[in-house]
Amino acid sequence: MYQPDDLDLRILDQLQTDNTLSNQALAQRVHTSPPTCLRRVERLVREGFIERQAAVLNPARLGHGLTAIVEVTLDQQTAEAFTAFEQSIADATEIQQCYRVSAGPDFVLIVRVHDMQAYHALAHRLFTHQRAIRNVRTFFSTHCSKFETKIPLVKH
Repeated sequence: MYQPDDLDLRILDQLQTDNTLSNQALAQRVHTSPPTCLRRVERLVREGFIERQAAVLNPARLGHGLTAIVEVTLDQQTAEAFTAFEQSIADATEIQQCYRVSAGPDFVLIVRVHDMQAYHALAHRLFTHQRAIRNVRTFFSTHCSKFETKIPLVKH
C-alpha cells in the first residue's frame, strides 16, 4: 500500500488550500519540478488520497441560509436498517453530510436549506413516512464560528 512521503504531503497541503494552482505554480510552492509534481498528483489521485477537487461555495450567498444538524434514531439497529436509511436519503441534495454514529442517535445529518419552510418540506418528505425511524431531533445553527475542509497532514 502506497504511503505518501514529505513531498506528497506538501502537495496535498497546497491543494487543500488552493486547488486552482497550475501545475507550474504548485511545483514551485512545493520545491520540485513540474513533471515530478504532475506525476505525484496523478498518483495521489490514483491511490485515492485525492477523492475529488471542488470549490467551497458560500451557502448564504446562494440562498441556503439555514443549517440544520439532525439526529436520527432508528427502531432497529441492524446493518439492513442502516443501509435502508442511507439509501432513502442518498438523493436528497439538501443533506450534505451523513454520519453513522455511536453512543446516541444512529445518524447525524448536516442539512443546508433555504429556510424553515424548506426544512419542514424536507423533513416531511424524508422522515415522517418512514416507519423505521423512531426519533428525529433537529438543531438549527444560529452562527458558524468555524468551518474547515482542510485535513491536518502528518507522515505516518
